[in-house]
Amino acid sequence: MGIGKPFARKEKPVLALDIGSNTVKVMRLQDRSGSLVLKAVGLKELPPEAIIAREIQDRETVIFAIQGLVEESDPKAREVAISVSGSSVITDELVMDRKSGPEAEQAILFEAEQRSPFDVEDVTLDYHIINVDQETEKMQVLLVAVRNQFLQSQLDVVSDAGLEPVLVDADSLAILNCYELNYEIDPTKVIALVNLGFDITNVTFIKDGLYHSTRDLVGGARSIYEALRGDFQLSSEKALEVLRGGVEGNLEPDTYKATLGGAAEEICKNLDMALFYFKNSTKLEDIDQIMLSGGGALIQFLPELLQTKLSVPIETMNPLRNIECDRALFPDLDLEKIAPALALVVGLASRRIK
Repeated sequence: MGIGKPFARKEKPVLALDIGSNTVKVMRLQDRSGSLVLKAVGLKELPPEAIIAREIQDRETVIFAIQGLVEESDPKAREVAISVSGSSVITDELVMDRKSGPEAEQAILFEAEQRSPFDVEDVTLDYHIINVDQETEKMQVLLVAVRNQFLQSQLDVVSDAGLEPVLVDADSLAILNCYELNYEIDPTKVIALVNLGFDITNVTFIKDGLYHSTRDLVGGARSIYEALRGDFQLSSEKALEVLRGGVEGNLEPDTYKATLGGAAEEICKNLDMALFYFKNSTKLEDIDQIMLSGGGALIQFLPELLQTKLSVPIETMNPLRNIECDRALFPDLDLEKIAPALALVVGLASRRIK
């Protein structure tokens, strides 16, 4: 695994591969004189039953999609970075006495073993030092544990597609990387980064200008997809088109809004609970802003609905805001429209390997 900051200048870029429940995405970014340039990008939709809650159900379909997408987008690529999330991934945070070198690693991994809800023999552990307080001589450490069985299943699919997985990140940290690339972090504000996927919603909190915590919530745009198919008798293709913002020409807006409100109720409830727990644990009364990304951010009227239900200002994230891009090189993609759905793959593509 690998977690942490992007842009180690002496390291090389890697093709990012985001295997989502609804879409496979790839991206390569190049560092040019301190600026990031989009060199390759592509996405391919998966049947909604191919991956459910990050668990791969149809290996052949997923492998074929990965192979086809890489061949179309970056055919020479072999080394890839991937990310993981869901119930098999646990993140935790600890504060401990400042240490360095092997002593720090030994102390951190020992503490991680004590905290992991899984048997330590069944997980892969990694960590990242978020902050060191020079006055108190304490350091803030982020721990990540992934169940080996789940991690291996992801690695095997990538390998069977003819690629070499060289870096594994957590979805929530890739989203944080993307945000840091494109926005100035205001240390006076509390921000929730909400990546609304098809089956899983990642929530990452930023407080005092630093990463604070993460929650992976079960549920996402699939509930809206299923409601569209049930209420309007839409085909899978038409329902997915509506999820991408294609309401006009498909559905009467007021009727659609009523269905959306009911289908998004569980999403709102889960997000509201995550915000409640965060505010309760930090003794805060308010969250200043939600930055919304993921495929769910493309769903027409959903950001406005969430803002009303959660009573928190919402801005849709633009992951390409600080990335140079010649749109003419990607004529088949409306990058401006789909940009919010690229947050995770942008965050992954910003990583480097030695």
